[in-house]
Amino acid sequence: MKFLIVFACMLAIAFANEEANVLRSEQEVEPDRFNYVLELDNGVLLEQQGRLEGDDVWTVDGSFKFISPEGEEVGWTYNADDTGFHPDPNSKWIHPIPAHIIKSIEYIKNHPSQE
Repeated sequence: MKFLIVFACMLAIAFANEEANVLRSEQEVEPDRFNYVLELDNGVLLEQQGRLEGDDVWTVDGSFKFISPEGEEVGWTYNADDTGFHPDPNSKWIHPIPAHIIKSIEYIKNHPSQE
């Protein structure tokens, strides 16, 4: 879980590409849940919420957005749980996700492994 938070922060810094001032930084951390928001004046916005499900399974929902060098707002939403990281295929990425990949993701989502 800590890795995901650190990764998101590092990603924000990598995409900032300039000196950026913090407009908003909020953190709330409890033993069974957390919430944070980081907003920079260059268009970067990170939001993430997590909650403990049971004894050791975290469910996390979040989003990330930034302004591309072309001036376009780009971002995505995601969730993560004990089955892995699940980005929303309908989010606006830098490059559009090909239709066959979206179809494959939907198929996998609707036909989980029988193991």
